[in-house]
Amino acid sequence: MEGTGLDTDKEQFAGEPAAFRESHGSAGAAVVGPAGVSNTAMSFFSFIGTWGLRVLGNFGAIAVFFSLAFVNIFRRKQLREITNHIYYIGAKSSLIVMLVALFTGMVLGLQLFYTLVKFGSVGALGSAISLSLVRELGPVLTAIMVTARAGSGMTAEIGILRNSEQIDALYTMGIDPVRYLISPRIAASIISFPLLTAFFDLVGIIGGYLTGVVLLGTNAGTYFYRVQSSLGMLDIRGGFIKSLVFGAIVSCICCFQGYFCHMRTDGFGAKSVGLATVSAVVLSCVMILITDYVVTSFLM
Repeated sequence: MEGTGLDTDKEQFAGEPAAFRESHGSAGAAVVGPAGVSNTAMSFFSFIGTWGLRVLGNFGAIAVFFSLAFVNIFRRKQLREITNHIYYIGAKSSLIVMLVALFTGMVLGLQLFYTLVKFGSVGALGSAISLSLVRELGPVLTAIMVTARAGSGMTAEIGILRNSEQIDALYTMGIDPVRYLISPRIAASIISFPLLTAFFDLVGIIGGYLTGVVLLGTNAGTYFYRVQSSLGMLDIRGGFIKSLVFGAIVSCICCFQGYFCHMRTDGFGAKSVGLATVSAVVLSCVMILITDYVVTSFLM
């Protein structure tokens, strides 16, 4: 078929790469770059790279923010502010933490009782409840509840201070806002989280006792003997290590979101404070679960 347009096209693209000839030789084919990579794939990898760099940048900023705040904890005249925030984060969160712990222990006692009955191992009820609470549920649920109550409050309070230019006023007076606002909250969280976790574990074990012994008739002596014999210092220490890590993570994320809420691109003013509060709670809960797995893998 000499002299036709088809032959001319074949001669024109004879020296080109196969992918380039295919893209020009068939109607509706995807546009392909010089390296044989389609524009769709290039856009996808570009999006992944941009997102990854943004995430790494945010984590780096949070790490620097936490380092500056942690160093300022040990400066003078911090004890009074730390005590005030311990009252707000710890004491005022104790009621909701103990309420959640009570019903968590009761639900565990109910579920585990009917599970262990099938295997004839009702005597292990105390061990199952105590280990579940001390190792995992106590630190995790305590951190989530304190995040929902105190973490959101910290973010909103600092965000309002930022938008009302009170943080800028601290700069003009020669006061370091990180030292004055952030450091006491982080120190108070690191102190309060282990104490609240201990309350959670104790009340949860009592809740398991109410369900397993009082309501379902398990022997009380066997229950408490199993609790005492199964719990070791390694289990208790692991739970407290998790609570310390969770306290640092939650307080840092919540304070960071509030402190830089004015730099958000999806809202400004009151809307930026609300969005920062939502982001702080969601991100804190996700990081609690991720960190729980990482810390558990190191402790096992």
